[in-house]
Amino acid sequence: MKVLLVNPPRENLIESILPAVIEESRGLSPPLGLLYVAAHARKYTRHQIEILDSEAEGLTYPELKERIKGIDPEVVGITAMTFTLIDALKVARLVKEIKQGVKVALGGPHPHIYPEETVSFPEVDFVIQGEGERAFTDLLGALEDGRRLRQIKGVVWKDNGKVVRGGAAEPVADLDGLPFPARDLTDIHRYCSVLARVSHCTTMITSRGCPFRCRFCARPHLGKGFRCRSAGNVVEEFEECLTMGIREFLIYDDTFTGDRERVIDICEQILGKGLKLRWDIRAHVNTVDEELLGRLKQAGCERIHYGVESGNPDILLNLRKGTTIERVKQAFRLTREAGIETLAYFMIGSPGEDLATAGQSIALARELKPDYVHFSILMPFPATELYRDGVEIGLIRQDCWQDFARSPRKDFLPPVWEENLNRQELTRLLKKAYRDFYRSPAYILRRLTRVRSLGELWRQFRAGLRIQRLE
Repeated sequence: MKVLLVNPPRENLIESILPAVIEESRGLSPPLGLLYVAAHARKYTRHQIEILDSEAEGLTYPELKERIKGIDPEVVGITAMTFTLIDALKVARLVKEIKQGVKVALGGPHPHIYPEETVSFPEVDFVIQGEGERAFTDLLGALEDGRRLRQIKGVVWKDNGKVVRGGAAEPVADLDGLPFPARDLTDIHRYCSVLARVSHCTTMITSRGCPFRCRFCARPHLGKGFRCRSAGNVVEEFEECLTMGIREFLIYDDTFTGDRERVIDICEQILGKGLKLRWDIRAHVNTVDEELLGRLKQAGCERIHYGVESGNPDILLNLRKGTTIERVKQAFRLTREAGIETLAYFMIGSPGEDLATAGQSIALARELKPDYVHFSILMPFPATELYRDGVEIGLIRQDCWQDFARSPRKDFLPPVWEENLNRQELTRLLKKAYRDFYRSPAYILRRLTRVRSLGELWRQFRAGLRIQRLE
C-alpha cells in the first residue's frame, strides 16, 4: 500500500492570543510525530511511506491537491492539533475529493482528547488515540489483511454510523525500541530556528511525559508517567543526524533534566566520542545545579529554556509550579555563570493576575537578564485541570473547546482567564511586556555583543523588526 502522512497547511488557524509577528519569528520545526510514525511503519511493514510537510514546503491547497494526486495513496494519516483542526479536516476532505476510497486517519493531541467528535466527521475514517507509532502500524496491518479492528488498541472508527473505540494506546514503555524519526523523508534544510547559529537545525525528543504537574499543562496523549530514552540511544541519534549534516538540535522534552544521572551520562558520552554539536534543552529550575550546568556546557548545550511563568509567588503556587522566585533567580544566575544562554517563558493572565502581578512578571523578566524571553497569555487548554476548574466555577461559561471540536470555525475565540483583566487588557499587557524587554537599550547591547555570525545577526534582526510592529 502507498501510505501518505500529511502535516497540513496553516491557512485557517483559529485566532491566536500570541501576536502573529511573534509566531512568525519562531522558524519551522520538523513534524516529529509524523516522522516517528513513518519510521515505525516503515520498519514493521512493507508499505511505501511518504510525508508531505505542507507548512515547511509552503504548499497551497491547489498545490497540495496535485501532490496528493501524484502520490495516489491508499491511506492518508494527518496530524491535528486543536489550532490546526480546520486545516486537518480540509486536507481530509481534499483527499476524499481526489479518491473517495482512500482511508483517512487523524492523530495528534486534538483527536486524542476528542476522538468521538473527530471521527464523526464524514471525511475521517479513523482516529488514533494515544501514542501513534504502534497503533497506526497495527491499523495498516488490519487494513491490509482484514484483521478485526477491535483487536487494536488506540484506534477509533465508525461501524455503520456508530462510533467504536478500542481504547487509547498504551504509552510506549521502552522508548529505546522505537526507530529514530524518518528525517530522510523530508528536506532537512527547510527547518530552522531564529535562535539557531546555523540556517537549519532539527528537533529531538528524548523523553515523554513530565515529572511535574502544572495546572495549565496538557499532554494527555503522552500519559502521566515520565519515561526516558537511555543515554546511549540519545547519543546514537545525535550521531545519525551528524552524518546527515545536522549540527544543531532543539530538544523538545518537557523536562530534559528530569533524570539527573541520565543527563550526565549523555554529556559524558558526547564528550567521550568527541561529537561536535550544539543543542538547546527545556528544564525546570529545580532540576539544575552548578555541576550539571558545567557538564551541559562542556557537551555543547548552548541554551536552556525555563518556564518561569510569573514573577508573583502566589501565582506560582496557584499554578503548582513547585518552585520559588528565589530558586528561579538562582537557576538563571548559575546558568549564565556556566556560559549557557537562557530563554524565559512567562504567562500573562494566570488565576489571580492583576496589573500589579503582571508588572512583577515584566520586572522579573528584565531582572533575570535572559538572552530571550517568550511572553504569552494564559490559555486554558482542553483537558487541563485549569480549564476544567474554569468551567466548573463559571469563569468559562460553557465547554467551548468541545463545542469547537464538534463544529470548528475560524472565528472561534479561545478562552482566557478573565478574572481581573479582560481579553483586551491582557493583550495590551502582552505587547507591553515584549516592548519593555526587547526595546531595552541594555538588552540590545547585550545581544549585539553575543552575535557570532552574519546569518545569526540577520535572523535576529528580522525577529526584531517584527517586535517593533507590536503596536
